Amino acid sequence: MNTIAIVGRPNVGKSTLFNRIVGGESSIHAEEPGVTRDRIYGQSDWSGYDFHVIDTGGIVPDSEDQFDVAIREQAQIAIEEAESIIFVCDGRTGMTTIDEEIASMLLRSGKHVTLAINKCDDPKYDMNAHEFYALGLGEPFGFSALSGRSIGDMLDHAMIPLKKDIELDENDTRLKIAIVGRPNVGKSSLTNALLGKDRMVVTPIAGTTRDAVDSVVKYYGEEIVLIDTAGLRRRSRIKENIEMFSVLRTQRAIERCDVAIVVVDATQGLDHQDKRILDDVVTARKGVLLAFNKWDAVEKDHKSADAIVQKFKEDMRTVDYTPIVTISAHTKQRISKVLDMAIAIHKRRTTRIPTSQLNQALLEDISRTPPPNVRGHDLRINFITQALVAPPTFVFFSNFPQEIPDAYKRFLERKLREHYDLDGVPVSFLFRKKNKRDDDDE
Repeated sequence: MNTIAIVGRPNVGKSTLFNRIVGGESSIHAEEPGVTRDRIYGQSDWSGYDFHVIDTGGIVPDSEDQFDVAIREQAQIAIEEAESIIFVCDGRTGMTTIDEEIASMLLRSGKHVTLAINKCDDPKYDMNAHEFYALGLGEPFGFSALSGRSIGDMLDHAMIPLKKDIELDENDTRLKIAIVGRPNVGKSSLTNALLGKDRMVVTPIAGTTRDAVDSVVKYYGEEIVLIDTAGLRRRSRIKENIEMFSVLRTQRAIERCDVAIVVVDATQGLDHQDKRILDDVVTARKGVLLAFNKWDAVEKDHKSADAIVQKFKEDMRTVDYTPIVTISAHTKQRISKVLDMAIAIHKRRTTRIPTSQLNQALLEDISRTPPPNVRGHDLRINFITQALVAPPTFVFFSNFPQEIPDAYKRFLERKLREHYDLDGVPVSFLFRKKNKRDDDDE
């Protein structure tokens, strides 16, 4: 999922536009400059395409005020990270020297810019937008963030580069592997080891990777796309900037990938941030593999790897189907196994189980352990089929689909995994009433 960043000087209506696009009140807006203190991001869709949107604070180019410097840096990083920029100006007050300075910055970025002239609540104000041609950013789009007037044409223009990228991704059938994890666990070192060369800049300091462009590795004649998520394109002086974009970049990589390798620092073990990233992968229903890196630095015996697996299965029962591999990107220990396991996960994720096999296996389990009665209803499941692959999606037909308890859904998933090898593969269940279109998603 690609990103649109909203930028501009203070008090031009950026946050109002953000809220209009994402359909909520996630960003504070008021009649005073500088209210948006942090970058806020959300998700939206337009013309059938999903995207992230980032709201930034008002840019004051020459101010040395610490607050203004922080916001300026936030906006600059947002511009670097986004594929498309909406530059909001105020059609009532007209073009200012700050608008001109921001326009120069955007021209230097080389990004696709949509020049959005806000507060044109009535067609008569559209004439005010014409002076903004002087910024050299192309056609200015007069619109009203408050009322939503003429917002469609502006968004159509902003979506141009996103549509191209999405279509390229959809036409790319190569296996895409995202390498994700918290800072400084060795994500770029793993990428370099898999590529067999130092393509990335790697240092022991968190957040120093200079680029996150996809790489391609050829493995047994097949091209595999590696999506590295470490670091920012430029060093940030503000810790929150690194953290925010680390989260956003990880989300985008997970959305694009087929299989995510969650890299964990074996010397520190699985922490809450690792678990959150793992949960993000599972929620996105992508293939998942846990790689405990820096294994060469761990004091261990022949039982240490088994102990890690056992502890994970005890602590993380809902995702105990996640395969685990211990590696060292530094010594290249078991590096090829990472790719072998990711390829196997992808194969399982794209395999369709015949309907006859599903029913023969699971209906017998259901007969032995039927669903409980709920509110006097005798629940029955009489047919199962796999509707989709990647992710595998199974449809259970029942007389009262909305009444199936969550505990029984977990029972069905356990039984499904007992019959079929779905290691590293999150699954989705749908419960439907036969011959009706209503369904309940798990």
